[in-house]
Amino acid sequence: MNISSLINELTEYGLKTGLIDPADKIYTINRLLELFGVNEYAPGESGDLANGGNTREINAILSDMLDYAAGEGLIEDTIGNRDLFDTKIMGLLTPPPSTVINRFNEDYKRSPKEATDNYYRLACDVNYIRTDRIKKDEKWSTDTEFGKLDITINLSKPEKDPKDIARAAKAKTQGYPACLLCRENEGYAGHMGHPARQNHRIIPITLNDENYFLQYSPYVYYNEHCIIFNEKHVPMKIDRDAFVKLLDFTKKFPHYTAGSNADLPIVGGSILSHDHFQGGRYEFPMVRAEYEKEFELPAFPGVHMGRIKWPMSTLRLRGSDPDKIADAADHILKSWRAYTDKDAFIFAYTDEEGTDGTKTKVPHNTITPIARRRGDDYELDLVLRNNITTEDLPLGVYHPHPEYHHIKKENIGLIEVMGLAILPARLKTEMAALKEAMLNGDDLTANELTRAHAEWAEGFINKHKINKDNIDAVVRDEIALVFMHVLEDAGVYKRTAEGLSAFDRFIESL
Repeated sequence: MNISSLINELTEYGLKTGLIDPADKIYTINRLLELFGVNEYAPGESGDLANGGNTREINAILSDMLDYAAGEGLIEDTIGNRDLFDTKIMGLLTPPPSTVINRFNEDYKRSPKEATDNYYRLACDVNYIRTDRIKKDEKWSTDTEFGKLDITINLSKPEKDPKDIARAAKAKTQGYPACLLCRENEGYAGHMGHPARQNHRIIPITLNDENYFLQYSPYVYYNEHCIIFNEKHVPMKIDRDAFVKLLDFTKKFPHYTAGSNADLPIVGGSILSHDHFQGGRYEFPMVRAEYEKEFELPAFPGVHMGRIKWPMSTLRLRGSDPDKIADAADHILKSWRAYTDKDAFIFAYTDEEGTDGTKTKVPHNTITPIARRRGDDYELDLVLRNNITTEDLPLGVYHPHPEYHHIKKENIGLIEVMGLAILPARLKTEMAALKEAMLNGDDLTANELTRAHAEWAEGFINKHKINKDNIDAVVRDEIALVFMHVLEDAGVYKRTAEGLSAFDRFIESL
């Protein structure tokens, strides 16, 4: 198909999806001709589409356009260059920010759900969310003692090293945009070290009288995975304001969950330098966890509290008044930040000696909060976190332990806390090799792809009497059990009688 036919097909796609108005058709065609360095437009005598009069999926159209661009020397044919160029193409079809914002606000007047439905569809239509890549992710659920846990092998984003995350949090702000979340990403052309965002649009919202923006994650780890980020490039901070903002978000968008990563390295997220939350329209496994033991909070009438049956140490607050819930959460947070229990190896602070010999107190306790609506009530889960390290566990005591790094080495962030594992893409290849080796009776330590998994796999081969009919299910279930143990590792109180008793001591101290 020649470039004129491809431009015609893309333009028809834009008309069909509502990305462009019929009045803008010729204008859009001419912009695309300019992009491809073409002066003539000849899609055919009638301009008919090659696919039986129908447009193809957007990724198919763009793939052919990229092949043309590479063939004509417009781009070097690499994944990075193709991603930069196809985003530039779609930027010509993406409505301007003012149009997107006005549509969202008009939709919101009718229904918050209608507003997010249409906004999410736009993000997919303009290929900001690359649905063809997301479909490749492997997903399943497995029953555990804590209910079903959800597992995803992520095939669209590279694995991050916890040390790199910690270094990034301390890095000085530089460059434009300052980070991947900043509002200046909207429409940014990008480069090899920064993704293109010409097809990216953000929605201004107000939370607790502060300016934030709503956008969707291009990786969509779960349904309608959104990010709510501060207008300003300021560090993440868990405090009463954060609780109020999360609850305010669920008031404005009651069909969405919203949570925040913790604000300290190791137990925090991948971007600590820019204040943001994550949310979406998805029932995380944590939602289904029941109260295991309930407690009174006399100072906060109307707020119900209890610890829930979950691998990580979690308090759940529930009530009809979000301000009272935020007050109670703030009291718990302040108490936890100052709490030390040496017998449980929980230290609020430790001394760190600088190069000049001076000592500073380093904080370790924080919280991962998650807000949602439960009918007319508001609910706020507070997951207790601690980022202390030791010589034996330099990545963190309450972090995936080394025996599980072959499956999960990254920090346990907000999404994992709620029961959805985001596992690295390498596992797809490694698990395929592992299953083949197990079925063939091969030495698992002989292959580089299976060596790291050998001890783990040898522990369950005989237990399940593995064969070609059950091996896929067995491996998936065993991966889910590793994830469950990883969450238990990240929990500050162990799921033992002694550990739960220590948890209760903290709760009773409130």
